[in-house]
Amino acid sequence: MPGRIKVSAVSYLNTAPFVYGLKRCDIKDAIDLVLDYPAECARKTLSGESHMGLVPLASIVNRKDFNIITDYCIGANDKVRTVALLSNVGIDEIDTIYLDYQSLTSVTLIKILAKHHWKRDFVWKPFGPGSNYQQIHPSEGVVAIGDKVFELESHFKMSYDLAEHWISFTGFPMVFAVWTTREQFNHTFIDNFNKALQYGIDRIPEAVDFHGPSIVDKDEAVGYLTNNISFELDKRKRESIHAFGDLAKEFLI
Repeated sequence: MPGRIKVSAVSYLNTAPFVYGLKRCDIKDAIDLVLDYPAECARKTLSGESHMGLVPLASIVNRKDFNIITDYCIGANDKVRTVALLSNVGIDEIDTIYLDYQSLTSVTLIKILAKHHWKRDFVWKPFGPGSNYQQIHPSEGVVAIGDKVFELESHFKMSYDLAEHWISFTGFPMVFAVWTTREQFNHTFIDNFNKALQYGIDRIPEAVDFHGPSIVDKDEAVGYLTNNISFELDKRKRESIHAFGDLAKEFLI
């Protein structure tokens, strides 16, 4: 492939180790890295505007024209903390849920959990730009993702961690985003890309400093990236991807 490879990644704290590695290692001279919110990463990668990207799993899980590359992902083996259903009442008292469409994976995940795990038929409404979390009624909930959850969780009485509930339902870890492409890259590039990602994972405190100001302080950020986010795309996570793909089919028409 001629020229520099255009790479789209997520601007959230959970991606800080990846970004740090990609910007500090030799791979930086072969790529143009752009940071966006998840849905924009998906749009750029699926349209071909970017050659590869860190894309919400639901955007590509059942597509044959995209391949999951690298040995890394944004995943969770327990509570992820930053993908949550927030409400002021228990799950049995919620009748309406607002959806954050910045990530198709989170939207699809809660619909899977609603039907198969909680066995509830909610009213779904969009929660887009300009929406106000303070206007959520007592019988309503909202799906929130990313760094804003750190701030929002204290404003609600209940926080249902969607990774935790997926794990309870399926027994699998949760995978939220994967590195994907429809291009063919040589083994040397993929190997160097993997090494850069691991470089960042091995240096989480430095990655947090490099990421810059966040809603949470450094100690909390390091704890979050160490204890809540699981970066390795291992066998169990690959099995989880297949389980998610099967369950997601009815919601991704």
